Amino acid sequence: MDLATFLVQCLNAVQYGLLLFLVASGLTLIFGIMGVINLAHGSFYMIGAYMAFVMAPYFGDWFLTRMLVGVLLAAVFGYILEWVFFSFLYQREHLQQVLMTYALILVFEELRSLMVGNDVHGVQPPSWLAGGFKLGELMSYPWYRVFASVACIVVAVALYFVVNRTRLGMMIRAGASNRDMVRGLGIDIKTLYRVVFAGGVALAALAGMIAAPLSSVYPGMGSSVLIISFVVVVIGGIGSITGALIASLLVGFVDTFGKVFFAEFSGVGVYLLMAVILVWRPEGLMKRGY
Repeated sequence: MDLATFLVQCLNAVQYGLLLFLVASGLTLIFGIMGVINLAHGSFYMIGAYMAFVMAPYFGDWFLTRMLVGVLLAAVFGYILEWVFFSFLYQREHLQQVLMTYALILVFEELRSLMVGNDVHGVQPPSWLAGGFKLGELMSYPWYRVFASVACIVVAVALYFVVNRTRLGMMIRAGASNRDMVRGLGIDIKTLYRVVFAGGVALAALAGMIAAPLSSVYPGMGSSVLIISFVVVVIGGIGSITGALIASLLVGFVDTFGKVFFAEFSGVGVYLLMAVILVWRPEGLMKRGY
């Protein structure tokens, strides 16, 4: 492997890992605060991708505006969904949570089929992000992939600032540590849950909107990202956003270079990584915290 190819694969691994982080951070945030095992989280990623496809003809090259509108719609949808459905799951056993959120996957898939159909769709990147830059004499790297990585980094930094430097973040951290104490301090835990859930949905939908031009928009795309997101959450440590970031990048590199060097066994590498880390640290790379 020459240097240019190595650099391209490294950039692909970072971009994939950062995209995974957007999905996994919302998943670990919801589980860490609310204690709900949400199998429907991958469906929010799918919803974001399909929103990008549906809204593309209306916004044209107003790509950032389209993403902003999509994120706002996803946050509102998440807030309403928590109020109507998830607020009844907190006192249920995990098995009931798994079954009920799996039922949501079936509902979302059927609604997607009725509204958009079962065809595979493509979403074009905006014209101002077309093309790429040279890496060596024969290879180039698309500008849109650079944009995707930068956008994910910006969101990660903003998420870190919100969780660690704001009053809302203080309440989120307190809610993750001791819910009863938060209630005793007079904080409206129901509203906090809805805000956290809306944020998690918005993060997953944003990841789907960013990923739509990178790959096809297709039925069942949420299921594959859900599995790998749970792997990231387990490796990073349940409830830890920092752990989710580290684990996402590790998974990105293992998956990307596994496909390069061990194509026939590439699907095993990520799960082998998870097994090794869990043997070494059963709680994951980071303990619960932010």
